[in-house]
Amino acid sequence: AIVLASCSSDETTKTTDAPATTEGSGETTPGTEPAGGVTCEGGAKLAFIGALSGDNGALGTNMVNGAQIAIDEFNAANPGCQVTLDSSYDSQGDPAQATPLADKIVADTSIIGLIGPGFSGETKATMPKFEEAGLAMITPGATNAMLSQNGWKMFHRILANDDKQAPGVVKLITETIGGTKVGVIDDASEYGKGLADSVRSGLGAANVANAQIDPKAADYSAAISAMQSAGVDTVFYGGYYAEAAKLVTQMRDAGVTATFVAGDGVLDKAFVENAGEAAEGAYLTATGAPADVNADFAAAFNTKYGENPGLYSPEAYDCASVFLAAIAAGNLDRAGVAAFVESYDAPGITKQIKFDETGEPEGDAVYYYVVEGGAIAAKGLI
Repeated sequence: AIVLASCSSDETTKTTDAPATTEGSGETTPGTEPAGGVTCEGGAKLAFIGALSGDNGALGTNMVNGAQIAIDEFNAANPGCQVTLDSSYDSQGDPAQATPLADKIVADTSIIGLIGPGFSGETKATMPKFEEAGLAMITPGATNAMLSQNGWKMFHRILANDDKQAPGVVKLITETIGGTKVGVIDDASEYGKGLADSVRSGLGAANVANAQIDPKAADYSAAISAMQSAGVDTVFYGGYYAEAAKLVTQMRDAGVTATFVAGDGVLDKAFVENAGEAAEGAYLTATGAPADVNADFAAAFNTKYGENPGLYSPEAYDCASVFLAAIAAGNLDRAGVAAFVESYDAPGITKQIKFDETGEPEGDAVYYYVVEGGAIAAKGLI
């Protein structure tokens, strides 16, 4: 029912067929593929929750669009089982807005699987509700390492967490860039501060200045002054692209020439568009796979949306594919889907997809990119 493509270079592909239903039980056993088209009277419903508007709405849009490609492929192959994606739960990435939306998702019992939340803060705020409801979720973008340490059985993420990204960031700064006096700034969010703190720890003595910004503020001069006073040669920022664009612009206007480095929350073309020339030479990292990780997916995405996939688009495709495989195997309620996801082990377009007991995926690849000539250029694995 689903086209499963080759894995990315950091994973070893296992020979594993698509999951299917165990005859007569209604439960799923990964390893065999159901014959013929899938049928499900009345269809099936998935949902997405995350930022689709606001300062960081581009990241959530990347996710929804990637997931929709997988659903379109499934629906075309299975006219007797049409799956819909309810993407009306726009949280703007804000935990306060996400919480009442989570209540609505939980109350809609036709929703049997959840893609998202997209960001770490909203995931932390809403996860207890999904846990209580027995609604399995797979996030394509929430990377705070502590999210998997709460005993939540419904929690899953498709990409490596920030405790795996941070060592890659440190290696990039100290070895590739050659930074020796590094300042670290964060936005006080669950994601941004979590990643920044891990980077601070890894840098050790090379971390010579620290600051925090209020994302809603217009002026970041206090943080920039701290970097200037310390004479840093590199600045790492933990946060999202909208604020990163303002920060690097104000840094350059203040005469700070230090190399700018940021994590996956900044890896979006909107960062370059908003920062303009100030973004040139910036280094960006991500545990998410490059947008061109799979040629067929990239072509389908470009055909549908008229542009190339963005950050988290391939991960969202894989999130949707796991749920679609559950549906193909005959799971049409939350309990069946949750059990299926727990035991899933099959290749996706980003990696071999298998979750450990905490919901973490296999693999720890970290990629890096450099802004060159006004565009984000992929450089490969760190």
